[in-house]
Amino acid sequence: MGNVTGSVAAKFAFFPPDPPTYDVSREEDGRVVVSGVTADKNMDAHLLGTKGGNKIVATFWKHPFARFTILYSHGNAADLGQMHELFIELRAHLRVNIMSYDYSGYGSSTGKPSEINTYYDIEAVYDCLKSKYEIKQEDLILYGQSVGSGPTVHLASRLKKLRGVVLHSAILSGIRVLYPVKVSFWFDIFKNIDKIRQVNSIVLVIHQGTNDDIVDWSHGKRLWELAKEKYDPLWVKGGGHCNIETFPEYIKHMRKFINALEKLSLTRQTKQQLTPNPSITESRHNKCLRFKR
Repeated sequence: MGNVTGSVAAKFAFFPPDPPTYDVSREEDGRVVVSGVTADKNMDAHLLGTKGGNKIVATFWKHPFARFTILYSHGNAADLGQMHELFIELRAHLRVNIMSYDYSGYGSSTGKPSEINTYYDIEAVYDCLKSKYEIKQEDLILYGQSVGSGPTVHLASRLKKLRGVVLHSAILSGIRVLYPVKVSFWFDIFKNIDKIRQVNSIVLVIHQGTNDDIVDWSHGKRLWELAKEKYDPLWVKGGGHCNIETFPEYIKHMRKFINALEKLSLTRQTKQQLTPNPSITESRHNKCLRFKR
């Protein structure tokens, strides 16, 4: 079974670009600088410590009028040096902040890639969003592409007040990419098929409908079926595993999703404002109301 575990990791999970497509350095004032990434006054770079003892690179792309923040976990054959143009486009078209990061062993992040390290990585990034930028769960959208769906679903299953989750070319589990098994094995990795049931927020599934020869469309379909709260999925006919962003329906559907989340947020705020404060109601109208044993 150990050989099976190694096979899953080797054949699917981790393919960091070699060599990395960028470097990081520190200025005299302590700022982290990412080489090879277009200079942008609204981009902050960070080196974050993880529970696994690694230092990972994260970039925060700020929009001055952002409605939400997207925490983006990228695919298995990319690093941040290849992703910045996409982040700039998403930031502009969706009017959101984008926080992304390189897993341990990817880009200029230290350590070795592993399932547990990706969990430590995304938790460190989430902690940064809370402490540095004061981002609340209610204003956060988790986005996981391919192998990035693993840490995304992991964190989403633990955060109960998230605004939303996007699963892009997501996997049911590592083993299921290789074999159509019906049960979960202890040695499997990224068991999204089990964890998706604990996700409370609205889930958008995006998957290629015909030409994804790495992660079959059935993975996305099943994850959508298992999600508690579903948004209309996007199945892209003719799309491959790594080119869905080039299809015009991608950005249109993402914009619709963001708009729907914003309307939902406004509706909830209105309901909260219209709901009487229980303590006030009790003091004014039910002065004798008590719970007796």
